[in-house]
Amino acid sequence: MKLKIYWTVPLYLIFVTITAETVKSQTYEVFDQNLKLKSRIEFDQISILGESVRISTSNNQLKLLSKEYKPFVDLKAISVYKYEQPWIVVESPNGKGAFHEYGEEIFAPEYDEIQILYTRLLARKGNKYWIYYHSSRKTEYLGVFLEAKLAMNGQVIAKNPEGYYLPISETPDKQYEHLQEVNESFLISKESTGYGLINRDGDYILDPIIDHMVYLDGDYFYAFDGKQYMLVRCLEERADIKYTSYHKITLEDGMLLEYIHGKLRRVMDNDGILLDQVGMEKVSDVGSKHYNVWLRDNKLGLLGPNGWEVSPISEVDLILQGSESLYPAKKSGAFGFIDKSGNWVVENRFEEVRKFKEGIAAFMLNGNWGYINNKGTIILAAEYEHVSDFNKGKAIVKREGRYLLVGKDGLPILEKTFDRISLAADSYFITENDEKFGLISPEGKEIVEPKFEELRREDLNKILVRLGDKYGILDENGDYILPVYYKSIVFDVGTNQILAEDDYQFAPLEPIENINNKKKKGT
Repeated sequence: MKLKIYWTVPLYLIFVTITAETVKSQTYEVFDQNLKLKSRIEFDQISILGESVRISTSNNQLKLLSKEYKPFVDLKAISVYKYEQPWIVVESPNGKGAFHEYGEEIFAPEYDEIQILYTRLLARKGNKYWIYYHSSRKTEYLGVFLEAKLAMNGQVIAKNPEGYYLPISETPDKQYEHLQEVNESFLISKESTGYGLINRDGDYILDPIIDHMVYLDGDYFYAFDGKQYMLVRCLEERADIKYTSYHKITLEDGMLLEYIHGKLRRVMDNDGILLDQVGMEKVSDVGSKHYNVWLRDNKLGLLGPNGWEVSPISEVDLILQGSESLYPAKKSGAFGFIDKSGNWVVENRFEEVRKFKEGIAAFMLNGNWGYINNKGTIILAAEYEHVSDFNKGKAIVKREGRYLLVGKDGLPILEKTFDRISLAADSYFITENDEKFGLISPEGKEIVEPKFEELRREDLNKILVRLGDKYGILDENGDYILPVYYKSIVFDVGTNQILAEDDYQFAPLEPIENINNKKKKGT
């Protein structure tokens, strides 16, 4: 199985399992950012969950550590189940518990489930629920429910056989037919009188009188009431009707279209009219709030969030969102590029094209990929199975199953080819051969050939590598600045330190009487 290469360390979910070993332990060498040894410490295992959270399992106890790696809070558990700053959810044989990262116990490890949302925690034991408010540092018992969840807007949505409830609102006993969370601010409610909108406080900002309601995006909603169509924008304390019409507004494939007397007349955005055009025949969504609009005179234009991006022109079958003032367009089954006025800049002769980036676009011909410049001149012939967009003058291409880097002149950056090349953070490239990994700099220099089972650039001039089960650190010249020797290496961003873990064996303790006997014999 191939190993995954992580360019950054995920901090939100970390598991720490306690083992029963007592003979074998670990020591950590603590280095500063210049790799100068500062100290040595002894723990079974240290895990860095975030800039403020360090966990140890010394003596088979899960504990929080200070910045000096000294235990200061017993977490009363055997593992960290989840970390969502600033909350640590732990797990013990008796259940789950929660601590603040500064060490305050919120829930003892005895609950079946704990949900986290910013400053609120919801705990469940059986079918009983409790909520903790960080602002007041108080815990409140909510009651018995079939199920309950912390909604994105901070309310608790609870359910029982008879309906839904908002137990932390001002009306905790009020019953709803349905409650739907849609974003971090609002809920859609349904009562016998219709649909409504509820804010973070659990209060109505739009009474439940609407016949039909659909969430669009942001704080916008599409609604229909009686014979009236509405586009609604919600604020924390009220709902604003941004547009209303007695003409039919449809929501089709994510597009809002208004028909007047049965004829397509307007393309809408979330809060009003985007295009009012007589003679529209059809509108098609081409992605990222861009639309192809067909007119009755057989003209086609590209409509963007701010109006026409390509004016309607004849003899074009498709126009896609562009870049660098050029737009992919299709005519007679072939792609080329047009400008904002609809003039052909690169004739339609390709099977497929991508947007321009850094003055170069990829094209497909006869099933293979190549590159053209913004004049339409081919700079790399269509002989590649895969090509990437250019990034700082370099692109990844694949030919005959092998990957290589090329420049804007179409020439290889390196003579080497690889099983795979991946663009990583800061324009570095991860290379792979035979499930071993290497690194190429943004300038195209090979820092190290693929020979490591794991490789991760942790910091400026610090690359974590693994050979077998041992870790070390390279600089960006490919030289070792910490040898491949350690069981693990952890970068503690919060203290600007590096922890390198090593195994060692405790020396067996001799009984006191044996020591005394030795002293007598030696006298």
